[in-house]
Amino acid sequence: MQVSSSAGVGSQPASPAPEVGLDDATLVVRARDGDMRAFEVLVRRYQGPMYRLAVHMLASRGDAEDVVQEVFLTAWRRLGQLRDEAAFVGWLYRTTSNRCLNMIRARRPVAETDLDKRESAEAAGSPERAAQVSEQMIALAAALKRLTPEQRACWLLREVHGRSYEEIAGVMGTTRTAVRGRIARARVQLAEAMAPWK
Repeated sequence: MQVSSSAGVGSQPASPAPEVGLDDATLVVRARDGDMRAFEVLVRRYQGPMYRLAVHMLASRGDAEDVVQEVFLTAWRRLGQLRDEAAFVGWLYRTTSNRCLNMIRARRPVAETDLDKRESAEAAGSPERAAQVSEQMIALAAALKRLTPEQRACWLLREVHGRSYEEIAGVMGTTRTAVRGRIARARVQLAEAMAPWK
């Protein structure tokens, strides 16, 4: 999934290709000045983490792709409003989480997620191990869906994406204490649900 320059993202000619190793703040400054290649580096750098967050929150690959596409299109349009270049990644997490939460609240409960069993099988090795890993992933997905959307978002941001409590509080628009409480409750519920797999 790529954010296409033909989707109304920009029309100014790009400057020479930025180094992939440039830091986010430099890339944001260049992108804000109309450098599409700099923005494309940011997209390649962060579309994977945003997609993984969205697919875990929404339990739908299609919905996750839609959310991530919207997030990056919005990011391109609103780069001029971002005053702290270093805040770009936090802004992406906050926007992705909020869009996912809005989508969860707006829809009715859906059927169980159809996880990609091929990826599990390749990672697991033997067919028996693959089956066990697949069952564990299905159990984890079901357990995550039983959490409140806010608990799920906090747990995923902490445990899967490694964000700090402060960052999560900023993303979720709440306090560190509330984040810690949500994560603690999520851990207890997930531990109970996954107990048979220990």
